Amino acid sequence: MVQPRVQELIDRLPKVDLHCHLIGTTRASTFAELTRREKLALPASPEQIYASVNSKPPDPTLYSDTRVPVPQGPSADEPAVSYPLFQVSSWVNDALRDGDDYTRLAYEAFEAAHRQSGTAHLEVSFDTLPEQLTSLGYTGMVEAIAEGVRMAEREFGMTGRLIAAIDRSGTAEQALERVREVVAMPHEYVVGIGLDNLETKGPPERFAEAYRLAGEAGLRRTAHSSEHAPVAANTITCLDLLGCDRIDHGYFVLEDDAVVARVREEQVPFTVVSTTSRRSWRPWRRASIAAMLEAGLNLVPASDDPGMFPTTLAGEYRILADQLEVPAERLGAMALAGVEACWLPEEQKAPLRERVQAEVARFAAQV
Repeated sequence: MVQPRVQELIDRLPKVDLHCHLIGTTRASTFAELTRREKLALPASPEQIYASVNSKPPDPTLYSDTRVPVPQGPSADEPAVSYPLFQVSSWVNDALRDGDDYTRLAYEAFEAAHRQSGTAHLEVSFDTLPEQLTSLGYTGMVEAIAEGVRMAEREFGMTGRLIAAIDRSGTAEQALERVREVVAMPHEYVVGIGLDNLETKGPPERFAEAYRLAGEAGLRRTAHSSEHAPVAANTITCLDLLGCDRIDHGYFVLEDDAVVARVREEQVPFTVVSTTSRRSWRPWRRASIAAMLEAGLNLVPASDDPGMFPTTLAGEYRILADQLEVPAERLGAMALAGVEACWLPEEQKAPLRERVQAEVARFAAQV
């Protein structure tokens, strides 16, 4: 149970969410409406599918000897029939009709972040267009998403930025083409690129050329790393070869003491999420985050796919406070770390930093 004063701090903190996938923010009600509108054939009702999102872990033999033990069996809350996160995301994509749907998803993502978590700044990753919307084009898609962000900024006083996601299950040439598209058609809201999908399907070195081009164009860079592959080396590759500014997840850096020492010394930002669609892995995630905190790493709470897990950024802070017993002072430091790691220009970052510092100081004065 979170102490009332700590809960008040969590509620009042202006939060920054740097790891959030647009499709993964889709509400259950929106999924139901869109799939029924498009008469999409599904194996169960949209409501049942959302209640049963559960990604099965990959080959357990990959994780038989990790420093933080990875659960080998199912969780207590496994549904009778599971629907993997990537499959549900694919169904959402299949149900999108036009740019207005993207505007809606973006606005609802920011509205939920504001109302449920007091999120002040949100950076959202967006994938490539689904086949039925290729006529919209990259520019049309980005502008549709950006319009939803603008609506939320005006209504809620938030800020937002967009990250063009690269599917690591694709080829190096596909990734390079994706970055060429982003570079050729710059947009004020698109500030960086990210590398997602299962890490075991695409090692980071495959995407070196795409990341080099992004860096030359002034785009910021991040990547999912040391999340699915039980190695710390991928994170070093992301930092040194891909030039990443921050790392998404990173739990398996704990496998190598030298890597832990380096990322601690450099205070590399890791966006971490205690909740995952792999329900059986949630205890492992939380134990890993606790170990990363104990090792002095620079962690920033995030929501990842909040509509589908489901979770909220405030809920992730509560898990840290309640289950991991992270003290309030450290929660405040993590919120400030999010401000420093975000991709806003300094003139927008400075007032946000001041707001977080004011809440942390207010809490300290009360204590």
